[in-house]
Amino acid sequence: SKYRVKMAQFDLTSKVGCYLDRHLVFPLLEFLSERDIFDERDLHKGKLELLSNTNMVDFAMDVHKTLYPGEEIPSSLRDKRNNVVSLLKSYTVKTEPIVHIFEQDEVRKQIETTRDGKQLFEYLEKNHNFKLEDLDTLYDYAKFQYECGNYSGAAEYLYFHRVLVQPDDKRAMDSLWGKLASEILMQDWDTAWEDLHRLQESIDSNTIASPLQLLQQRTWLIHWSLFVFFNHAKGRDEIIDLFLYQPPYLNTIQTMCPWVLRYLTTAVITNKRRRQVLKDLVRVIQQEAYTYRDPVTEFLECLYVHFDFDKAQEKLRECELVLSNDFFLIACLDDFIENARLFIFETFCRIHQCISIDMLADKLNMSVDEAERWIVNLIRNARLDAKIDSKMGHVMMGTQAVSSYEQVIEKTKSLGLRTQMLSTNVETNKKIQKQLFWQLELF
Repeated sequence: SKYRVKMAQFDLTSKVGCYLDRHLVFPLLEFLSERDIFDERDLHKGKLELLSNTNMVDFAMDVHKTLYPGEEIPSSLRDKRNNVVSLLKSYTVKTEPIVHIFEQDEVRKQIETTRDGKQLFEYLEKNHNFKLEDLDTLYDYAKFQYECGNYSGAAEYLYFHRVLVQPDDKRAMDSLWGKLASEILMQDWDTAWEDLHRLQESIDSNTIASPLQLLQQRTWLIHWSLFVFFNHAKGRDEIIDLFLYQPPYLNTIQTMCPWVLRYLTTAVITNKRRRQVLKDLVRVIQQEAYTYRDPVTEFLECLYVHFDFDKAQEKLRECELVLSNDFFLIACLDDFIENARLFIFETFCRIHQCISIDMLADKLNMSVDEAERWIVNLIRNARLDAKIDSKMGHVMMGTQAVSSYEQVIEKTKSLGLRTQMLSTNVETNKKIQKQLFWQLELF
């Protein structure tokens, strides 16, 4: 149908999924299977392919039965299941002494009170005969549990690994990624929030990785962070600060994944406290319009660049469809529609002093009665300088001037972030100039 074709056109699962761990893709496919956008059989084939490189063999067997009813389970899956069970027994025996160490109360207290990983390792080595190879065994067991779908067990063992491992260890970064993925899949958003910041700090402070490696890691972090930002209470503030006002991450979005602008735009529209960033966001949307655009970004463009209210209304209808079929944004739908209507109303009021309620209802995609009630509540709650003439069907806007004090406050709200961006750009330019200078000297 036309609906399915249109929604498939706006679906970002294939783009986002390229930068996610395969386990993180499963929730997206489960969501799509409920939306009736893609063929159910194709989605099951996708699940089976994802499961092929995991240890979740029972899940794979269930999907195979659904996909091929009446057919025998392939012998390869049965053999793999036996192999996984055998490995589990082997790992259990091998890690039992290590797990026993961490189950002791004195060890847990030591882990909680000791900040230095090296010091903690020396304590375990001295008092519990803990060896360096035990740390590798702990990581391998955590990874095995993760591949089996036991995310709580993986998170627990990776926590101990992270506390003990040295920052320059080859597995230190992998441990951080695994811990974050486990917390996301368990939907422990507070812990995932902490792990996300820990991982970001590790990436940003890395002086050994090449610029290309850092670009790749930031691209992955941006996509993984969507799970956290759209489920944590502070997420819609944090996503704006990171994606729009941290130059390395904004550059990554513009270079590698401009479709992330959909999520940044939604966060700005649904965040009433961050209205001052609209100008900066619209500027970025315009810059990237030739590489990516969808109804969400086009809505702001129509409203704040072209002042085309009819087109903005049309895009708002499309936004409703887009958000209701986006795994990360469906929970924002009501907030988005409410705030988007408010944006239309505010922009319209800046241009007109006397507004027909009939016309406004049309612009807001509401009935006349709904529009009048909505405007009454808006005037009451937002304390707008406006009056409604129900007899004439008009909204009369006041001409209240903004005080100089309010103007100063508004213009200085994002001054700190702008200063930080300017400082970063200056430092970057200095480094480039030094590199050019040395190249010229060598030449």
